[in-house]
Order: sequence, then structure tokens, then C-alpha cells
Amino acid sequence: MSKFALAAERLRVPLGGAEILHGVSVAFPAGRWTAIVGPNGAGKTTLLKALAHLLPYQGTVRLAGRDAATWSARERAKQLAWLGQGEGAASDLLAYDVVMLGRLPHQSWFGAPGAQDRALVEASMRETQCWDWRGRALASLSGGERQRVLLARALAVGAPLLLMDEPLANLDPPHQADWLRIVRAHVQRGGAAVSVLHETTMALHADEMLVMKAGRVMHQGPCAHPATHRALERVFDGRVAVHAIAGQWVALPNEFVTVDNAPQTDAREVLRP
Repeated sequence: MSKFALAAERLRVPLGGAEILHGVSVAFPAGRWTAIVGPNGAGKTTLLKALAHLLPYQGTVRLAGRDAATWSARERAKQLAWLGQGEGAASDLLAYDVVMLGRLPHQSWFGAPGAQDRALVEASMRETQCWDWRGRALASLSGGERQRVLLARALAVGAPLLLMDEPLANLDPPHQADWLRIVRAHVQRGGAAVSVLHETTMALHADEMLVMKAGRVMHQGPCAHPATHRALERVFDGRVAVHAIAGQWVALPNEFVTVDNAPQTDAREVLRP
């Protein structure tokens, strides 16, 4: 079995007459969480969608060591779970039914869900704390509640690989912490996770970081390594800086900020515990 859950070689993605990714080669280890970061327009979402076979691409994508193009759609759906940015489902569907959609790759055509499907759906909804509104229509949920239902749907697939684009959208800080715990539990079980994040401090909690700019990979390495910190700072033109605070790495604005109409002060002083 390949030590890489997912890899790409010389990946190019043309969209609207422009090339968005320029020969990107990356590899994501099994049993690790990799965060993809970079400024707007870096190609982060495009890369993730190409890896998930949601966009046409040139080059090679390998899933569990095998050319992903040789997998059937059903095989890929069992191996790879996707949580997209701003995703939804039919608004009149109940939350429970939305999560059950994650079990479709494991069911026969027109087959009814079995006991295992129901058990995995319940476990996923309890893990993301959305079981209590399983009987509510998706349209009746807040943005954060809907996001937790969609995360439960991705978990219900039971795939070894999770690909998530902006999974923290609409989640408040406590539920962001819950998401972090869920991802950590997934990789501790031997799975792999790849997430595009704008929240750079949360991204620094990952095992590895892939730093992108203008459709190219600028750096990939452990989140705790100084070279990764410097790469992160460079792609944001020195406007953020990585610091150790309370035993954790955080990315702070490297400029003066105004807080609650107070005099301008250094962001590191404002956020110091």
C-alpha cells in the first residue's frame, strides 16, 4: 500500500482560457492532516477540486498509489469524501437524509439503507453534534448548523481520505475546536485529511502545510518547522508573522491594528494571553 493517500504529478488546470495551476506536483501522506494555505487566487480550491476529480485536469492524480483516472466513480466515492465550500443539498431534505447521502456509494442501486448505514449516520451526526435536529429540513438550519450536517455527511462515507474546502465556514470557535478534534481522531485512526483553510492559525495545528501562491506550490513541510513559518509569511508579503503563544503556533497580523476604538497598538500585544 502506498504511504501517500493522494498525490499529483505535473497537474495543470485551465479554466476560462487561463491556466490556474502550473504543473503542480504534491503528495499527501497517509495518517496525516495537511492544510493548504495561501492568498486569494493562489489556486487552493482549484487544486482540491482537481484532486477530487471535480474539475478536468492535465497530469496525473494518484489515489492510494493508483492512477485515480482508472478508478470508477463509485470506487473513488468510497475512498475519498468531499466537503465543499458553500455546498448544500435540496433545502427540503431532512438533515438525517442529507447525511444518509454519504452512504450511497456503499448501497446497491435502488437499495434501501441497511443497519450499518443507519448506525454510521447516527454516529457521524452525534460526532458533529447535529443528531438533535435530524428531523429538521436543511433550509431551517443556520449556516453553522448546516455546515455540521455536511461534515457529518462526509464522515458517514467512512472514506480513508477527507478533502475539505473551507470547512470552518460559519462555525463558531467552540465548533471549530470540535472540527479540529474530529480531524485529529480521523488521522489517528490511520486516515488522511487535506483541508483548504483561510484561518492560518488553525492551519498551523495541522501536521503538514502546503503553501501556495499564483497556482504554484511554494513550500510543503511540517507545520512546526521554521521553514514552513517563513514560507507562510512570504506568501502574505510579510503581513502576517508566526509566533509561539501559550505553547501553540499562531499567525498574527504583522501590522498595527485598532481594537474597540483604542489607540493603535501591536497585534501581538492585543492578543497576548
